[in-house]
Amino acid sequence: MTDDVRVGVVGVGSMGRNHVRVYSELPGVDLVGVSDADTEAAAEVADQYQIESLDLDDLFDRVDCASVAVPTQFHSQIARQGIDAGIDLLVEKPFVDDLDEGRELAALADERDVLLQVGHIERFNPAVTALFDIIDTVDPISIEAERLGPPIERDIQDGVVKDLMIHDIDILLNLVDSEIESLSAQGAADGQYATAQIRFENDTLGSLTASRVTQRKVRKLTVTASDRLIELDYLNQTIHIYRQSKPEFTGGTGDVYYRHQNVIEQPMINSAEPLREELEAFVDASQNDLPPKVSALDAIEALEVTNRIDELARTRNQTTTNTT
Repeated sequence: MTDDVRVGVVGVGSMGRNHVRVYSELPGVDLVGVSDADTEAAAEVADQYQIESLDLDDLFDRVDCASVAVPTQFHSQIARQGIDAGIDLLVEKPFVDDLDEGRELAALADERDVLLQVGHIERFNPAVTALFDIIDTVDPISIEAERLGPPIERDIQDGVVKDLMIHDIDILLNLVDSEIESLSAQGAADGQYATAQIRFENDTLGSLTASRVTQRKVRKLTVTASDRLIELDYLNQTIHIYRQSKPEFTGGTGDVYYRHQNVIEQPMINSAEPLREELEAFVDASQNDLPPKVSALDAIEALEVTNRIDELARTRNQTTTNTT
């Protein structure tokens, strides 16, 4: 197809403005306009990018696809309106507040032949893409994720589990090909710090930590296997693989020394902005009738686990067993 894809953005908060920025840079994309309940903010963004500020109906009448980057409680309403208008949608995470509404939206999008993608951005991190290639040859024993950082100035209505940990929950569920056997979680610092432990039926262990009270930004994932240790840094977009660890004692003139050697591999990864990769994939799927890389059903699965962890963390120290 040669015609530019007409795109809009609903919601011009911090994430929505990043969508606008990236769309404005993508070749083959005609960024038509933005819509927001805060018309002054929408007008400001429209003026900056020389596009139009439109009400929602007008925007959906004039675009082929759109990003929905409004607060989570409005996702379902706006997504339903977009699906009814026949617009392909990328809805930011968390997908919905109510899982039943999410399932209805997924079914409605399928019925109307509308693309519905959810914004789990870490799936598009080049290091994660490389990890999924590597993991096919690995039998994980445990997977540990840390997503930590200091308090932020902007207002976020979702707690630390739904805002931060959900990224690693989605990655974990896609790395481990097994059902969850049991799950436990704890929370602290008025919901700004949470940990969760997941045991899968294949005996893989998952350990997740998310924090908005840690005075250093950390975004890491570690895979432990019997023959290697894989460390992924989301921020630096790097992977290090440690193999053939050989501890030994050596001696010379009566003295004994301990020595430990590793073989360290660092796969070549081409760095890229994950949001750009995500939006390019969305536009490509919309234009060429391809399935989304992160479907509504993928997002619902991640959100089911996220909700369980969030509830347990709020009750401080609980464990549940999978009943599905």
